[in-house]
Amino acid sequence: MKLWSHSFNDGAYIPGEFAFAVVNPETHITLSANHNPHLGWGEPPAGTKSLVLICHDPDVPSRGDDVNQEGKTVPADLPRVDFFHWVLVDLPPHAASIEAASFSDRITSRGKSGPEIHNSPIAGARHGLNDYTGWFADDPAMGGDYFGYDGPCPPWNDEIIHRYIFTVYALDIARLPVDGKFTGQQALAAMRGHILGEASIVSIYTLNPAL
Repeated sequence: MKLWSHSFNDGAYIPGEFAFAVVNPETHITLSANHNPHLGWGEPPAGTKSLVLICHDPDVPSRGDDVNQEGKTVPADLPRVDFFHWVLVDLPPHAASIEAASFSDRITSRGKSGPEIHNSPIAGARHGLNDYTGWFADDPAMGGDYFGYDGPCPPWNDEIIHRYIFTVYALDIARLPVDGKFTGQQALAAMRGHILGEASIVSIYTLNPAL
């Protein structure tokens, strides 16, 4: 399989248009356009019955003590964990691309609805929860269920640049056996034994102006 994007080059920075936040010299960050990037793929294996798209950041701090704290930094040697930014399942095998801003064209306070996608540009596709659901859980203004795509927003005081890995999976089943408020981890677990092929590309991003 092959995967590519017109929105960023593999291994390069993803533009702020596709992020949840961008650098603001006075307040550290400001919210951004939060557009999903363009993605295209091809050469799925024979027997492909559906596709799954997942975007995750493997560089999220495992502890939040120093995150976005004045006078502190998130150390580079801190253990890191996965943070899911996009979980899109049940893409039909004939689908070959996703246009920029077609699934997300703004930040939605309290999250986009799901798992069914209103006015979906690809019929039959479903969204899982992304990990902003947990991040904003205790925020009265932003708390809610965050389905679909929400872009990068790494800590502005992190000592490392974060990676955002987009992976498309070809499956031998037409519908992934997950329902309701399913997560990225649950989608990955449900795919086990059904993956015929996969392809990934990586973007990078930081809100730390010192990097």
